[in-house]
Parts: sequence; C-alpha cells; structure tokens
Amino acid sequence: MKKNFIGPGIDVPAPDYGTGEREMAWIADTYMTFNPDQIDGAGCVTGKPISQGGIRGRREATGRGVFFGIREACNNAEDMKLIGLTSGVEGKRVVVQGLGNVGYHAAKFLQEAVCVIVCLAEYEGAIFNPKGLDVDDVVRHRKDTRSILGFPGATNIPKSSEALELDCDILVPAALENQVTKENAPRIKAKIIGEGANGPTTAEAEEILLKNGVMVMPDMYLNAGGVTVSYFEWLKNLQNVRMGRMGKRFAETSTTRLIMTFEQKTGQMLTPDEKRKLTHGPDEVDLVNSGLEDTMIVAYNEIREFKDRYETSDLRTAAFISAIDKIAQSYLELGIFP
Repeated sequence: MKKNFIGPGIDVPAPDYGTGEREMAWIADTYMTFNPDQIDGAGCVTGKPISQGGIRGRREATGRGVFFGIREACNNAEDMKLIGLTSGVEGKRVVVQGLGNVGYHAAKFLQEAVCVIVCLAEYEGAIFNPKGLDVDDVVRHRKDTRSILGFPGATNIPKSSEALELDCDILVPAALENQVTKENAPRIKAKIIGEGANGPTTAEAEEILLKNGVMVMPDMYLNAGGVTVSYFEWLKNLQNVRMGRMGKRFAETSTTRLIMTFEQKTGQMLTPDEKRKLTHGPDEVDLVNSGLEDTMIVAYNEIREFKDRYETSDLRTAAFISAIDKIAQSYLELGIFP
C-alpha cells in the first residue's frame, strides 16, 4: 500500500486519486478561498475527489456510459436486423482499443454483460483470443510486465492498428483521434463502431462505413457519460447534500414492511441474504448509475427518433439535429429579449 508520510512516526494511506482529481480539488479550493461567501462554491468545477465534494461513480462513468449506449442499440431488434446482428449484447465479439479509464471500464462492463472481449489494444501492440480475454487479468499482466503483449493464451499483434480490422461484432476505439480512416475503413469488419474516444473516426471513413452497412455510434453521444455524471456532481454541490441519504432509509423500511407482509401471508420465509439484497436502499452510486443509465437510454432513443423523422443515413447527423433542435426550441420559448 502506498503511504504518505505526514510527520515523524505518522503515516496514512495515500489517497487513491483518479485522473485529474487532485487538480480539480486545487481549483475548487482556490475558487472558494477567493469566494468564501459562496456556500455552493464547490460546484465551480467537477471531477473532484469524494472528500472534496466529488461524486461516487464519476471515475467509471464514461466507460459505463459507453456500455449503456451500446447495450441500448443492441437491444433494438430492428436496428440490429439492419446491420445483420441478433438483438442483445450477450455473446457479441468485441475489440477495444485503449485500456485507459474509458477503454478499461467499457471493456469491463461489456464483459460483465457476457460479451466476448476478443482483442485489447494498446500503444505497444494488441492481444487476441477468439475465446475471450479477462480484462482485469490483462490489466494485472500489463502492470507486472509493462505490456499487454505476452498475455498467456493470447496471440500477440505487434502493430496495434491491425486490431481495428479484426473480425468482430463491436469495435470500441477508446484511445485516440483519427484511428478509423479512409485507408483502413474498407477493411473494418465490425458491424458496430462505438466511439469511446473523441473523434476516432474521420469523416471520409464514416462515409465508407455507412455504405458498408456499419452502425457508427457517435462520440458526442456515446462518451457523454462522464459529463453527465459531472452534471450530477454539480447538482450535489448546489444542494449541499449527499445523494441518496434522504431517501435511503425510507426505501429500506418500506421494502422491509412489504417483505414482512409477504412472509406473514404466504408462510414462506426469505433468507437473511435475500432480505439484505431486497431491502438495500439506494446509495449515492446507485442513484448516479441509475441516472446515467436512464440518460443514455433516453438519449439513444431520441437520436433514433430524429434519424427516422428526418430520414438521415447516420446517427451522428441525427444527434446534431436533436441537439440543435433543443437549442432552437429553448430560444423560441425564452421570449423577445436577445
């Protein structure tokens, strides 16, 4: 365990900061130092550590949002029929480029949903196993050896970009911009490209992919999970209350009473473990994940509705139309003042 020494003979575990969390805490502290009268000053910036007004679930939010978006698309039987796939994510073969925060969590949640992670790619190369890779085992291997190459049971692919062209159902570029280009787009075999990174697909490449019947799930939608949960953090800071605290015990008590009534009426008793699982009231992270899931589900169906309404050929154009429509509607309803 890492230790942070704070005095002679005194040591405490070093905080487990996520990417940028410490810097966000510094910004918030500086702002509140110059604005001590603002009780909601912590909301000036998001992505902070939990102890400094951050929110649980923020670190994995972008990758989780990628998963929710892909799952929602795959659950639509009509959309899947158009690209030649069965509905549902179960059993879908997935290639993920990038094992940073977004790629790791996207791959982890897809694996938990019984997808088969056939390939993971990083800057040093890629590894492939048609039977599937365990994401956490790969991460441990990379931590020990400083490379994903040489992972037991997997085939090494020295050139990372070649992973993008492997036979799979879902490709998740979650690392860099301009990875799918007009040069390699004709060789892409995936039926769904889920853009976990910002701008991983060039405009020329997308035209080729669409002509080949590939569904491109745009970054402006799919990797919005992080900013969505940042919004939840902002709300938390404005309210100065921990999400879930006010309703947790009420929900647990109500469910406990319901179980007691069920047991009295039926004579069947639940085990303590069953009761514990059923009576668990929502914690902050439960509410965050639920809100993120609902946001991604609703947004996908809104985009899909605009795609059908305006007969666009792709989800990216439909997403832009949906966004612009919201802005236009807001201006129309504001009134006469500029």
